[in-house]
Amino acid sequence: MNFLRQTLSLTKSIAGEAFSSFLQRGTMATLNQMHRTGPHFKIRPPRQPLDGKPFAKGVVLKTLIKKPKKPNSANRKCVLVRLSTGKELVAYIPGIGHNLQEHNIVLVRVGRCQ
Repeated sequence: MNFLRQTLSLTKSIAGEAFSSFLQRGTMATLNQMHRTGPHFKIRPPRQPLDGKPFAKGVVLKTLIKKPKKPNSANRKCVLVRLSTGKELVAYIPGIGHNLQEHNIVLVRVGRCQ
């Protein structure tokens, strides 16, 4: 009989702990709470390779020829650049013809192709 009491008390304590952890894990917010706090927006890290600066100096690692997305078709001349901040990015070379090679120092401008 003593053994049964011990097992019963043990199962009650385990069940109580499981139930309390279930309650602590978090329940859905009520409509009132959601109205008070407002919408929840996920904060994403900024994707700015130049950290908000208009220009950055870098070294050419490799010259590339990229194909644009549909519906455009051409061979776009680009270079892989390592900036002075240590970040790497692909930069477009404007104009007709270029003489960029590996290890050349370039000035990278912010923005899309113009």
